[in-house]
Amino acid sequence: IKLDMPTVNLGGEVNVLAKVPEVVKALESCAMAWQKLISTALEEQLKKVPQGNGPLAEIDLWRERNAVLNGLSEQTKQPGVEKALAILQEAESEHIRNLQVVLCGLRTHCVEALDNVRFLSTLEQHLEALAHGTGFNVILDTIPSLMNALRVVWIISRHYNTDKRMVPLMEPVDLHTLFKEDRAAAKKKIAEAKSTLEQWKKSYFAVRAQIEASGSEKHWEFDRKLLFGKTDYMASVCQDLYDILQVIEEFYNAFGSELKVVTGDPKHVEYLLRKVDELTSPIEELTFDPFNPKSAYDWKLIVEEFQAEVLVENIKEIFVQNLKDPPLYKNHPPVAGAIYWSRSLFYRIKHTIIRFQEVEELLASEHGKEVKQIYLQVAKRMKEYEDKKYHQWRDGTEQMLPLFLKKPLLLVITVTEESVTTEKSVHFAVNFSPKLREIITETKYMEQLEFPVPEIARNVALQEDKYLRYANGLKSMLDHYHSLMGTLNEAETKLLDNHIQELWGVFKPGQRRLNWNSLGIGDFIVRCTQAIRKFELLVQQIHANSEDISDNLLLIESTNLFKFPCPKSGDELPNMKEFFEYVRCERAKDIEHMVRKYTAIPRWLTQVEAWIANTDSGKSPKLASYYAYWENRIYQVLIQLILKNLRAFNAAVLASVPLFQVEGVLSPPKIILQPNASEIDKMTVQCIRDCLEVTKHFVRWMHGTCLECPPQHITEDEAITFSFYSDISQNPLIIEEAAVITQNVHKVLASLSTCLNHWERYCFLWTLDKNMAIKKLAAEKPSCVAIDEKLQFYMRIAQEVSQQPLIKDEQFIRLNLGPLVHAAENNAKDWMISLGKLFNESARKELFSLQEEIVVG
Repeated sequence: IKLDMPTVNLGGEVNVLAKVPEVVKALESCAMAWQKLISTALEEQLKKVPQGNGPLAEIDLWRERNAVLNGLSEQTKQPGVEKALAILQEAESEHIRNLQVVLCGLRTHCVEALDNVRFLSTLEQHLEALAHGTGFNVILDTIPSLMNALRVVWIISRHYNTDKRMVPLMEPVDLHTLFKEDRAAAKKKIAEAKSTLEQWKKSYFAVRAQIEASGSEKHWEFDRKLLFGKTDYMASVCQDLYDILQVIEEFYNAFGSELKVVTGDPKHVEYLLRKVDELTSPIEELTFDPFNPKSAYDWKLIVEEFQAEVLVENIKEIFVQNLKDPPLYKNHPPVAGAIYWSRSLFYRIKHTIIRFQEVEELLASEHGKEVKQIYLQVAKRMKEYEDKKYHQWRDGTEQMLPLFLKKPLLLVITVTEESVTTEKSVHFAVNFSPKLREIITETKYMEQLEFPVPEIARNVALQEDKYLRYANGLKSMLDHYHSLMGTLNEAETKLLDNHIQELWGVFKPGQRRLNWNSLGIGDFIVRCTQAIRKFELLVQQIHANSEDISDNLLLIESTNLFKFPCPKSGDELPNMKEFFEYVRCERAKDIEHMVRKYTAIPRWLTQVEAWIANTDSGKSPKLASYYAYWENRIYQVLIQLILKNLRAFNAAVLASVPLFQVEGVLSPPKIILQPNASEIDKMTVQCIRDCLEVTKHFVRWMHGTCLECPPQHITEDEAITFSFYSDISQNPLIIEEAAVITQNVHKVLASLSTCLNHWERYCFLWTLDKNMAIKKLAAEKPSCVAIDEKLQFYMRIAQEVSQQPLIKDEQFIRLNLGPLVHAAENNAKDWMISLGKLFNESARKELFSLQEEIVVG
């Protein structure tokens, strides 16, 4: 399409030519021709539609439009056209306005066409892969990339951002998926086809979700039926085909070579395989396209016919395989449950046959007739199975039910294999047979199945609530009893032996006389419950007293027998004697408190004696084992008391927190601890011994009582008090712990000794005879320089000693080195003073000698 150029001469200025009538008239004629030509071209292009189906045709349409309109647009930019328009504009021609409107539309559509070609070209590679791809794997890989490219077009493009423009780009390509291949290849091909169809929809919604999540993009809301209606239907057909192939494969696996060997009838197996092959013949002989939605009804008939025949065969197989052990619904009894199972299978195939009857096309086929015949055979066999089950149950129930009802209410069970049976090892159980409960349940379900039930079974079933109420009442009563017995320890069980035997006497009628036909079951449960509650009250009282005693023992066990004093002021610690005296005094207070707790225990035991034996002497034979139990508890508590305290003291010895202080002092010629190591060790051992002797304050009870043993006089002046000390002091764990503490103390004392040994390097300050050394030095008549060197040496020693730390912490002991430092410093200064006198005398002599020389001179 070409624009005709003006024939007039356009040489000269625009404003001059605009005043020449001949020029303006010629240009107006051209303008009208241009307007008509461009308007016609635009109308033709806008009316055009894609020549073909799919998005590739859409791209071709825009390429053509872009080529035509862009060619026109380029012509309007020629110098001659532009000058002609300028002259008409200057001349204010009425034709210029209409032409400018058309030119403006041309430019707009040019921009749109160019923009669309540019953006749609980014999709072309993906669309080509979809249209001409050689396999589903290529298509599966392409769909996500295509959808993301569509999203970019949707966001950036100024024109492809509306439903009208986007939907044609998303219409999928038709897929041909079914080929005559072996089963594995066909299954793979169908699975890939279905996955491809579903991937198209998944990718769309994934990109749609990204657009919605961004919040800044316009949402995709396209016609989903148009986009996915056909692909969804095709995917459903693929699923049908896959399921059919899966069923065929399972049949072939079941009727394989192994079955031929097992059955020994290969001809029958081959017959079954031929029947399997015949299942697919209607599908192989289709006269319509199953992937066309218009053939949906015909395809549905084919699938239902296949499913019906497979279902009848499957149910027949299920029935045969599970005859001996049928799967039961929850809470169903064995016999009625088996009949329910059989009927449920029957109703499943019956439902299928009813559907067959509703569709004449299905029954008219050969396969339909075969299905009906199989159904009749299976139904007959199921009916025979039900009748046999019912008659066996009825005969068994009439024989066994009277025996179950005559059984006693309770059974005695020993839950230990020990030769000696204790009260705690004897358990009672409700003798309500599970078979009796099963018969009741069977009877109810048999009546629901409309079978006639025995009269005795109906009567029992009608009284189910009563039997269950009695059984639950007995179980609740026994659970209460067993729970109560479970709270008793061995000592309490022996203590309550008579009361337990009395309670068993209340239980005896339920073990011997009463059965499930008896009329007094309710009264029996009431009597047992009352007896158990009475027994429980006594147990609660005993446990309350036990808790009080246990609280006292816990207080005794948790007592701290090594309470340490706080520092006097600031960081000043007590000396050794002050420390151990404080520990002794605090321990004495605690002993008094513990003994009060201990002596209160017999009062609680005499209360128990009053409840059990109706006496309060503290020496009832009925409570002898109970007294022994608590005395042993006290012994264990005292062992734990001593062990815990010794371990705590050992931890304090090893900790880096000093408890008391000792001093390092100079006792020429030795440096010693004050108090010395022997005294520290002795005081520590005595403190440990005092801790053990705390148990001397806990007097033992007389045998078979909770009364303290009186002192036993050996002589008039000597008496022995029996306490726990003799036993506890010989306990191996306690002996070992005391030995460990002593060893750790020795290590600390050795470390302190090593620390003092470092001061031996200054021993010359106090071991040498200072006067003899000075006289010897004076006799040698040393020079002033020599004397000054020795004076400087002792001055450095004095300064070095004064800078030594005054405190050394060695685990639980603080060593105060102040007295030692002071003594060493004073000794160094004494040497300085003596040397100073010698230096003074030597200088005086030299001075007098010099003076005499001056006088003589």
